[in-house]
Amino acid sequence: MKFRPNPARNESRNSSSLLSGPFSLLLSISSLAAFPALAAEEQALDPVVVTAAPMSDPLTVVTDAKAPRQPVPAHDGADYLKTIPGFSVIRKGGTDGDPVFRGMAGSRLNILADGEMIHGGCGGRMDPPTAYIYPGSYDRITVLKGPQSVAWGPASAGTVLFERDFKPYATPGFRLYGSAMFGSYGRNDQVLDAQAGNSTFFARLIGTHSKMNDYEDGNGKRVHSEYMRWSGGATVGFTPDETTRLELSASTSDGEAAYADRMMDGVKFARDNFSFKFEKKKISALVDKIDALVYYNYIDHVMDNYSLRDQPGMKNVNNPDRLTTGLRLSSDLNLSNSTLLKLGFDQQSNRHRLRSTTNYKNMKRVDDATFENYGIFSELTQSLSEKDRVVAGLRADFWEAKDKRTGAYVTAGKSRSDTLSSGFIRYERDFGGAGNASTFFVGLGHSERFPDYWETISQNKPSETSNSAFNTKPEKNTQLDIGTVYRVNPQLQLSASAFYSRVNDYILIDNTKKKDAKGQPVPIVRNIDATTYGGELGASYAWSRHVQSGVSLAYVHGSNRTDHTALAQIPPLDSRFTLDYDDGTWSAGALWRLVAAQNRYDKGKGNIAGQDIGERTAGFGVFSINGGYRFRKDLRLTAGVDNLFDKVYAEAISKSGTMVPGYEQTTRINEPGRYFWLKLDLKFD
Repeated sequence: MKFRPNPARNESRNSSSLLSGPFSLLLSISSLAAFPALAAEEQALDPVVVTAAPMSDPLTVVTDAKAPRQPVPAHDGADYLKTIPGFSVIRKGGTDGDPVFRGMAGSRLNILADGEMIHGGCGGRMDPPTAYIYPGSYDRITVLKGPQSVAWGPASAGTVLFERDFKPYATPGFRLYGSAMFGSYGRNDQVLDAQAGNSTFFARLIGTHSKMNDYEDGNGKRVHSEYMRWSGGATVGFTPDETTRLELSASTSDGEAAYADRMMDGVKFARDNFSFKFEKKKISALVDKIDALVYYNYIDHVMDNYSLRDQPGMKNVNNPDRLTTGLRLSSDLNLSNSTLLKLGFDQQSNRHRLRSTTNYKNMKRVDDATFENYGIFSELTQSLSEKDRVVAGLRADFWEAKDKRTGAYVTAGKSRSDTLSSGFIRYERDFGGAGNASTFFVGLGHSERFPDYWETISQNKPSETSNSAFNTKPEKNTQLDIGTVYRVNPQLQLSASAFYSRVNDYILIDNTKKKDAKGQPVPIVRNIDATTYGGELGASYAWSRHVQSGVSLAYVHGSNRTDHTALAQIPPLDSRFTLDYDDGTWSAGALWRLVAAQNRYDKGKGNIAGQDIGERTAGFGVFSINGGYRFRKDLRLTAGVDNLFDKVYAEAISKSGTMVPGYEQTTRINEPGRYFWLKLDLKFD
């Protein structure tokens, strides 16, 4: 029996055009009856503009980080994820929203930048990890759904990998990618990615810049949302032979962003990063590969209430910072022709500090928390036959945290430690004949998550019984995943993934239990038991070599079993319908997004990223169009109009608007109105 690895990286599958969606089965069956199947050589081209990135393999979505997207995302990682069914974003302004997958936000979703953990500094989630990720500087975004991998840390909802590729140089050469985008509200983006090398050395320089003024909603009302960001990085590497690579990288970034949901704006988002990588392949018949990564991430964040808005009253400044260092070691072992074992170790240390007042630069930083984690993991892929395999993994995490605060907190100066375990097992079976690379899968996973900084220390949140939430219990998720990736032929492709999750000791942020001396709600941290279930469905159908349609649907239902209420901060049913034309030179597309009303909410409860406002949100439909022209293989122009009919709408999990001088306050922060954009891409490889 010849070993067949986990197909999560199968390039032939990733190149398929698969759009997740609802009502797909009826559409596809009727289409099959009316149109002949395409020959393999007439397979439709990949979409020019990404509108609903597909599930390409069991519980895996892989999408091009540099491809144009509609609706046009902000510069940050969260907005790029919105084009993947199952993802939503909690809007705060023009950028830096919190990504939500299947109703789960914060550290329930692992976010890694080229293998590195990033943690923001703001106690109010002004800078989630994705705020420091510039997707145009990466080559690929990979999403692993559910607790079905242990290689990247304990994952409750899933894992998102922003990844860079390495392509060796057999002879001296260079590669170049550049893009420029312009749009409504002063949108102005540039990306430059230049690489050069030979068989022994290589270098890569990456720079990004993004700027946008305040946008307007469908009523023409300005939203406090302007931002500016930039980043720059350099990588040099050494490849003494075809199986060895050493790589040293450094990068820096900064910017500012206005927020419509709070009384302060972000005026500094500085990040300094250094990393070292080592990779050795084909070491022996047993050891296929060894990887090593060491990294340093320092975040220096400043927020104030006067630099980006009028402030007639008292001026306030906060300056948190966060240092994250880590390492990762892993090896791939070929135990037999049918057995692959991945073994690994990872470690990360976090230190968070604070200082405030307008004279903060002359103030000493004060530690308020430290976190440290050591993890060991193993993942086994066992082929049972040419079509059957089992993938399984185990992980142990050793956590220690210290409450570095001083004062009257009952846990001030104290430490806590936990040993947590995670694991999964998944069965996969390929089926179908030639030209039908389809897979069925079913998996059971368990993940245990240590409470993060925002749940234990940030903003000095109390627990239900104490003035400190530092001893909040770890969260435990057990989840069943089942589904299929079904390719009937090059003309028709279907996918489905469903999940059922029971979370014990779910960490809830609750504004309904306590009030301060002025009668204002005080957010506390509670452990409850919760259940979620739902999934994503999808299809794409090629009517001809040049015309393709697709549908996508994502749904999640959440229940708070402790309080016998709806689980807060759950987005409603979300569907997308697309129609695309591409003849290799000209392209055109349309996207119709329909979102249902959300009647299930729990006012004043939620997560570290947001709480339910407590009003039913109406459903909405938004129509967008795009078009493109390829001047040649490596030069492409695309343009589009998002929200063509200037619809006024807000996402159900959007933050509530606050009173900002010169702006109209809204119940929820409205999404942008009609938005024109134009993007030019150059790629020389």
